[in-house]
Amino acid sequence: MRTGYHEHLSELAKQLSQLCGLSGATMERATRALLQADLASAEQVISDYGKIAAMGTRAEESAITLLALQQPVAGELRSIISWIHAVADVDRMGALAVHVAKIVQQRHPDHVLPAQVAGYFTEMGRVAVELANSAQEVLLTRDPGNAARIRKQDDAMDELHRQLFDELLESEWKHGVPAAVDVALLGRFYERFADHAVEVGRRVVFQATGALPPEQGIGTY
Repeated sequence: MRTGYHEHLSELAKQLSQLCGLSGATMERATRALLQADLASAEQVISDYGKIAAMGTRAEESAITLLALQQPVAGELRSIISWIHAVADVDRMGALAVHVAKIVQQRHPDHVLPAQVAGYFTEMGRVAVELANSAQEVLLTRDPGNAARIRKQDDAMDELHRQLFDELLESEWKHGVPAAVDVALLGRFYERFADHAVEVGRRVVFQATGALPPEQGIGTY
């Protein structure tokens, strides 16, 4: 009975890892849509989110079934609770990519980004995908050391976000208020995406060790 239980738990970890990889790929596509004003890519991101949401629902249902039927104890219970929380974070990562794509869709055929800030989003997109890939790996390996290091990787995103706001507030912004609002929102979406990846790492650390690292403010997006 317990062998079967642990096999189901490993399968759940694989599902979550795959889901995280999809969220990262979705943000990569959303970034391409943003930088190139690519409507087809933006619409693909919006369409693909349905697959991510459905996979997340199935993973959550699997976790709840294990919780209800297998009577997990100690580390087993910790694992299931961690995975349930991780499902929510990975789902939000995909949803944030959709937020990016929807702004592209709304502004098409115009480019959302002035050339002045496009470089920031090129780099923020790259860092976001790296963070999603790291989260995907630790969900599969359940290595608490690598999971804890995701927070350090997030420093790059925080610095880019700070620089972006400096650009908005301290430079000569000549692109109008609507463009500034779009840029501020988009920066927030990328920052939140990164924070949810960090949160996945926290859950892996908790699952492996029973100790929950300090919380990374996730916000409401």
